[in-house]
Amino acid sequence: MERAWLFSLIPLAIGVVFLAFGVYGLRRAGVLRRTGVDAEARIVRYEVRRNDEGATFHHPVAAWTAQDGTACEYASRYGRGTLRDTFGVGARVTVRYDPRAPHRFAIEGWDMQGLDLLFTVLGSVLTTGTLTVLLVRLLTL
Repeated sequence: MERAWLFSLIPLAIGVVFLAFGVYGLRRAGVLRRTGVDAEARIVRYEVRRNDEGATFHHPVAAWTAQDGTACEYASRYGRGTLRDTFGVGARVTVRYDPRAPHRFAIEGWDMQGLDLLFTVLGSVLTTGTLTVLLVRLLTL
């Protein structure tokens, strides 16, 4: 067998990383759905972050009071390139947070479970497809 099969490991590695990221996000969302607590929050500002390519992402910072009276203020893990009027500074939103770790939260209507699902599906397809190709190549030697 030639060394060309080693190039098959690239989509396998990408698939495994996508799958891990997607499953982590879906599990996190599931835990919040089951054990999370809803709270009324306010968008107090945006944290602006740039990626390596120079794209700008706006992450809303939500402030709310937890059940135990603790003031919480955290930035969403999801950022967007454009802002919608409904999530402007001062807007009232609903957050669902983990009472044991309030930094784990989701803003209703902002955080995207669909992105986690997309990563899970793409990771599954890349991983399964690459493993199938590798097995066929090994069995037909």
